[in-house]
Amino acid sequence: MATQHIENKLKLLPDLPGCYMMKDINSRIIYVGKAKNLKNRVRSYFKSSHEGKTAKLVSEIRDFETIITSTDKEAFLLEITLIQKHKPYYNIKLKRGTGYPYIKITHEKDPQLKIVSQVKKDDGYYFGPYPNVYAATETLQLLQKVYPLRRCNGYQKRPCLYYHMGQCLGACFKEVPQSEYEKQIKKIKSFLNGNVSKIKKELEQKMETASENLEFERAAEIRDQIHYVEMTVEKQKIISNDNTPRDLFAFYMNKGWLSLQIFSIRQARLMKREKRLFPCIDTPEAELESFILQFYNQKNRILPKEILVPSG
Repeated sequence: MATQHIENKLKLLPDLPGCYMMKDINSRIIYVGKAKNLKNRVRSYFKSSHEGKTAKLVSEIRDFETIITSTDKEAFLLEITLIQKHKPYYNIKLKRGTGYPYIKITHEKDPQLKIVSQVKKDDGYYFGPYPNVYAATETLQLLQKVYPLRRCNGYQKRPCLYYHMGQCLGACFKEVPQSEYEKQIKKIKSFLNGNVSKIKKELEQKMETASENLEFERAAEIRDQIHYVEMTVEKQKIISNDNTPRDLFAFYMNKGWLSLQIFSIRQARLMKREKRLFPCIDTPEAELESFILQFYNQKNRILPKEILVPSG
């Protein structure tokens, strides 16, 4: 039951869009929400019956504040800002430290390939996420063998071991033309975007040439690389006819609990699936909106070209 203090504030609520912040006995913000109509939405917490987590939230509310916005969209953006700032207990739905690895082409004079856990705005090219470090390492090692960039620590007056293995362009002892790096990077990007058939065809041609020149050891190495391509990339089932990076969100609501599934599709393949289960305080659609905003605000997330959500 609402206190007299809350009852008095409910009478002053406007029929306007905005955000509301629920506070506990210590004036700590425990929940942030948005509404197209603040009066109707906030009153519903105190004038309707609830169960589960929502009932627990309402039992702890001792005060609330509202911020009026000009539009629904403004309220939508303000909500995530307030959640980030205050980190309310009843809003937190994301686990920390659950990032996934990416492959990065560094942006420097002598670029290199790396496995990283965070995406930064440093003009590097990032590809992923991969379901685990092992999958990322497999792909990285393949690229280093087929399309080498720099694997050494830089200029050291003499060729490094990787140069002799054909896995470094030689920045360790000479000036490598930028055009050579650009050529390799273009091929790497093409491969990472799902164009696997081209690299297989190139390798098969090189293998035939090596065999014709009686370079059987070289031909065997290239044969292994072809097998590596098949094992690393083609073992994943193709589920789309285009290479558009996209994330799919789906949810199911039952007895006050919301189950979310997130499917990440890259290279026309299902790269990984994530799932979340948490109590639903707002409507399922509103909870999904809030979750998606928090999801992509994490450090280790790249916004895909498309985000697909349930219709309705």
